[in-house]
Amino acid sequence: MEAIYEIQAETIKTLANARRLEIIHLLATGPREVGRLAVEMGVSQPNVSQHLAVMKAVGIVEAERFGREIHYRLADPDVVAACDLMRGVLQRRLARLAGLSTSSPATTTTTATAPPLATISR
Repeated sequence: MEAIYEIQAETIKTLANARRLEIIHLLATGPREVGRLAVEMGVSQPNVSQHLAVMKAVGIVEAERFGREIHYRLADPDVVAACDLMRGVLQRRLARLAGLSTSSPATTTTTATAPPLATISR
């Protein structure tokens, strides 16, 4: 297996947290220090610091010291584009599922009588 798959899996595991996704979207508008992020998110500063440490360890964010403050920024702004792309996929999926749950019985019957995949010519 290529190493890139391992790195991708580790990064995706790190992103699989709602607070971290929120941090990414806040940092998309510019660097911030931990205290400001905590206030904007309505969570404790130690909690934000823990999330940032995890994100820094996998290279999602970078830190820069300005006197006594540490400002965090996205290491690569394309991470926001990747998150937005996945969000779009999920929104379309939810819309399809909502459409299925509100479909009329006639539509459901038509779908149920479709030929099995094995009988469709390839």
